[in-house]
Amino acid sequence: MSHDDPDFTSDLPAGARIALACLDLTSLNDADTEADVARLCERAQGPHGPVAAVCVWPRFAAFARRSLPSNIAVAAVANFPDGSADVARAVRDTHEIVQAGAQEVDVVLPFERLRQGDEAAVAQLLSAVRQACDGLVLKVILETGVLADEALIARAAQLSLASGADFLKTSTGKTPVSATPQAARVMLREIAADAGAAGRVGFKASGGIRNVADAATYLALCREVLGPQSLQPRRLRIGASSLLNDIEAVLGGKAAPAPAAPGTY
Repeated sequence: MSHDDPDFTSDLPAGARIALACLDLTSLNDADTEADVARLCERAQGPHGPVAAVCVWPRFAAFARRSLPSNIAVAAVANFPDGSADVARAVRDTHEIVQAGAQEVDVVLPFERLRQGDEAAVAQLLSAVRQACDGLVLKVILETGVLADEALIARAAQLSLASGADFLKTSTGKTPVSATPQAARVMLREIAADAGAAGRVGFKASGGIRNVADAATYLALCREVLGPQSLQPRRLRIGASSLLNDIEAVLGGKAAPAPAAPGTY
């Protein structure tokens, strides 16, 4: 770290500004309604600046697109959250997202198939989704908390990069273990080690990141492995909902509200 680079753990406002610009403000609850998505889209345009994207279920993608200015992307999830190897289902979800006018697809890698050693099924699904959303940003969710083993996480990252991923994303936020610094480092190293990905592919931490101090860990890791130029929305995203409360508290100079209950995104 050069003397010009902030220490995000002590300079929380610096971390909060980057986290806000790189935030995928997310609502992926089973009971979500258009009213919930409308509130989310309103929050995405806060007093301290816009978030990078709003991430919702495919059925709400068109509504979110209509509700947001063009400088905030709409992301929606495919094959979520179970990561089944059903190619037709994943492609159907992806087509719905594309037709809704969204800009980004977050697809779940078939992590159970990878654990079983079926790399062909993983590659087939990811390649089909990549083809179905040509021209859109594709984020591949590895579900690192389930894969757990560093070698498996690295292999998931390699297969995702080979299939044309634009981002590697840690988690769905629906499992007991979501983003961890250990998994993030493995993923970032795979991006850095791939000649075709090193200057292009981004990293997304998601699940369990509830305050700026949590986010700061991932900002520092991303800067360390991919360089300071990676600390912008084209290369870094943080998938969260409750994090925005703390970002606004830090940037507004106020005490943060109580964190969201465990188990929420």
